[in-house]
Amino acid sequence: MSRVAGIAPAMTDPLIRIADALDRLAPPPPDSADPGTHPAYLWHGRALVAARAFRPLPLELLHGVDRQREILQANVERLADGHAAQDALLWGARGTGKSALVKSVIGAAQAAGKRVALVEVVAPLDTLPALFDALAPVSRAFAVFIDDLGFEAASEGRALRSLLEGGADARPDNVRLIVTANRRHLIPRDLSEQESAINPRDSIDDNLALADRFGLSLGFHALDQDGYLDIVRGYAEAHDLPFDSEEAVNWATRRGSRSGRVAWQYIVDLAGRSGKSL
Repeated sequence: MSRVAGIAPAMTDPLIRIADALDRLAPPPPDSADPGTHPAYLWHGRALVAARAFRPLPLELLHGVDRQREILQANVERLADGHAAQDALLWGARGTGKSALVKSVIGAAQAAGKRVALVEVVAPLDTLPALFDALAPVSRAFAVFIDDLGFEAASEGRALRSLLEGGADARPDNVRLIVTANRRHLIPRDLSEQESAINPRDSIDDNLALADRFGLSLGFHALDQDGYLDIVRGYAEAHDLPFDSEEAVNWATRRGSRSGRVAWQYIVDLAGRSGKSL
């Protein structure tokens, strides 16, 4: 039996059992999925995990975001082809299709034979250098996706700033970040902080510095009623569902929002009432 240094033999058994129990509670990190094989991954901070089902919407079903789609699609294709590409920030009203567009653009590039994969980050941002190390040697392009990002203070975003540009651990050439956020500048503007600063302009510049690191910034805005109904109509036609415009508007009114997300929720309800699956 092994003996713990400085502890009587009679004490070793309980300590060994405790150590074994701790090992079971904290197992070794799982093996990463092959980064050259799957269309999409999740990054949990210690390993890449292949996404169980990556089924992005066809681009033609995304209405009201034609300009944003064209720009982001061109940028992703440049990345996939090994050309210069930008890190992208998609900002704006909730439910307006930011996340859906990211996934659909990646799916369209893959359908066209492009060597690019999506990696969605579901871990703290301080694990990104380890992710970059894992992706750098792979002969494939990666769009690292951070959904619904926001910081409460400028200091919280400084680590990401260095990863985007200028830091020792900046992302490799085959990796670009695509970030969605409800706020254009990621960090709320604290008027009291600006007023109390010795130089208020310095405080403003610090808050804007992170958003400025993204070479591509695409805004998404709240829909009017016609835009909302256009999205509903597109979904309904794609799934062969008859719909009533007044009912669709009432659905959005009850939820206090007209958005692509609300349009899809209406379609799900309509399909369920019609006895159809989606």
